[in-house]
Amino acid sequence: MLNLGRMPEVLRLIDLALAEDLGRGDVTTESVLEKDTAATGAVVAREQLVVSGVDVARAVFSRVDRHIRIGVRQPNGSKVEPGAIILDVDGPADAVLAAERTALNFLQRLSGVATLSRRFADAVAGTGARVVDTRKTTPGWRVLEKAAVRDGGCFNHRADLGSGILIKDNHVIACGGVKAAVERARGRAPHPLRIEVEVDSLTQLDEAIAARADLVLCDNMSVDEVRVAVGRAHAAGIQVEVSGGMNLQRVPLYAEAGADFISVGALTHSARAVDIALDFL
Repeated sequence: MLNLGRMPEVLRLIDLALAEDLGRGDVTTESVLEKDTAATGAVVAREQLVVSGVDVARAVFSRVDRHIRIGVRQPNGSKVEPGAIILDVDGPADAVLAAERTALNFLQRLSGVATLSRRFADAVAGTGARVVDTRKTTPGWRVLEKAAVRDGGCFNHRADLGSGILIKDNHVIACGGVKAAVERARGRAPHPLRIEVEVDSLTQLDEAIAARADLVLCDNMSVDEVRVAVGRAHAAGIQVEVSGGMNLQRVPLYAEAGADFISVGALTHSARAVDIALDFL
């Protein structure tokens, strides 16, 4: 569970989402319900999914009305079947309805990321490879989507540009080559950070090995090329990450070729929102 009390950026996101939906009030509820109407409901999975975003959904309800009571039946990371109750909801009906759509938007989106992540984690199970995410996240949602990736059983890559050194193709071009880029990073980078460099050929791989990179990212290489790259890199004590158009059919092939990490942008940029609903009882 995320400690949202220490994550003001998430609380700001929640408030922004609520203001977007409730800025002019809820005229339907105000028109048809008496103010003191109470409601009991359940947040229900409509399809098989992996749960994520429970803590955020609870915070949404609480931000609307602290008298709404939420009971968690399925914590983050739970794999559930259609019909499973994820949350019990009890409180003033008008407040519950005011919070409903925003809470579900967070829960559906984040559970979608977790559900897709679980499929990728299962695809490489037993191989020793780890599937990791990328920075291809929804603006403002990164910390939540990366938590959802973990809930699904995959792993996080860099949180932001300040959390790791990854020399990519444009860095290499601007520096004049792999060797020059790695050597500059070696001389200037903070000591605790590993130096990873992206390569797109076995020639560049050999340059990265000679320059003593800590990790190589083989981008858009074939399975056979990666198998050769793994042999060379591992012999030099260097781990190998692969990337480039990875999907559920391709990741097992690269895992079996010996890749240590497989980065998959689709975990976040292509996950669909799953079907979750709030039903009054």
